[in-house]
Amino acid sequence: MQRAREHTATQTRERRHRLAHEAARLMAEGGIQDFHQAKLKAASRLGIRDDASLPRNVEIEQALREHQRLFAGSAQSDALRQRREAAVHALEFLQAFTPRLVGPVLDGTADVHSPVQLLLHEDDPDAVHRFLDEHGIPAQSRSRRLRWDRERLLDVPLWVFSAEGLTFELLVLPYDALRQAPLSPVDDKPMRRASLAQLRGLIEGRSPA
Repeated sequence: MQRAREHTATQTRERRHRLAHEAARLMAEGGIQDFHQAKLKAASRLGIRDDASLPRNVEIEQALREHQRLFAGSAQSDALRQRREAAVHALEFLQAFTPRLVGPVLDGTADVHSPVQLLLHEDDPDAVHRFLDEHGIPAQSRSRRLRWDRERLLDVPLWVFSAEGLTFELLVLPYDALRQAPLSPVDDKPMRRASLAQLRGLIEGRSPA
């Protein structure tokens, strides 16, 4: 009985590993940005229907970093550098909204498919639209659901526009959210955020990637 349980556990670990790496490949090569979508598509491709074998998002992110290190080379690092430099300009431009950089561009996993994601802090969400409109920037209005804490979900306004050949996503949070970041979809911990000064330090190598 013990041996059977150990065998089952080993099989589950192996399936999780395969799924994590297939999901990472789909994200790296297919442009999929959503961990859940990549996970389900990988499971479908590999014919794995056991929920216990589905990897956690953090396992997929680790596999994505490994995939990029092995196969992407300079293309990924160039895409990351381009997006971080563009994020500097965006943080300067949007400074009235106390912006913070989040997501793959900050974490170091951004590639040619990745948007530049910023959190803006403003109690009047329409103020962001007015600002973009005043500067002649056409933006699409959407919304995104964020996990505020272990119990609460929050639908927040999202503005999407293109500049410098890149996609920018502006998530508008209440000003009080500066004190408490929403949870990361990767590890369910508070999102890592970077101010303009912190991003400049990262680019200059004064803070860890």
